[in-house]
Amino acid sequence: MAQNDVLLRVEGLSVAYGHITALRDVSLEVHRGEIVVLIGANGAGKTTLLETSLGINTPQAGSIIFKGRTISGLPADRNVRAGLCLVPEGRGVFASMSVLDNLLLGAHHNMRNVDRNLKRVYQWFPRLEERKNQIARTLSGGERQMLAIARSLMSAPELIMVDEPSLGLAPIIVNDIFDILVHLNREGYTILLSEQNAYKSLKCAHRGYVLETGKVTLSGSAAELLNDPGVREAYIGA
Repeated sequence: MAQNDVLLRVEGLSVAYGHITALRDVSLEVHRGEIVVLIGANGAGKTTLLETSLGINTPQAGSIIFKGRTISGLPADRNVRAGLCLVPEGRGVFASMSVLDNLLLGAHHNMRNVDRNLKRVYQWFPRLEERKNQIARTLSGGERQMLAIARSLMSAPELIMVDEPSLGLAPIIVNDIFDILVHLNREGYTILLSEQNAYKSLKCAHRGYVLETGKVTLSGSAAELLNDPGVREAYIGA
């Protein structure tokens, strides 16, 4: 792909928490229109990579380039305004607030288009419109995950980073969540996905990277990774 198709580029990224190195010399690219998946066991560094890309963590070394501009070290709210967003692990919603208020909070950087974006989100997530006045804590796990994704869309992002969306959900709900991500990608959203469910995520992705103990150990097309014996043995169980 052409260089101007690269939406996010991470180059030689290293991150540490005190004396513990979480990421070591990680490099990857996400092109416009792709779903790219980060595969790895719990503790491999996937969440750290997403959070650092957003601006939550400060890198020890390396650079993060979004839309051709270096954003390493910039505050997260500035990166959100630039078109980057993160759907955190654990279906992070404001539990004591209504569904609608959760969605409106997602639009706080983009209030000019709030009505249009809310209408679009309700088209994609009709269940959330039905429950717009319901308190978020009373939603099911799958509905809270939908709300977390929908809230991120209210900021009109160019790149959506989604951290472990299938965690703790029943298999039938996991299917719904991945269907939503594929649909959003077809609508034009670029997605960087962190996921332990390697089979499901690779089936919907274009490309992937395998993270092990903070390092990228393998990368390739989704088909290549699905057929890689090491990936199948370690992450798919086949």
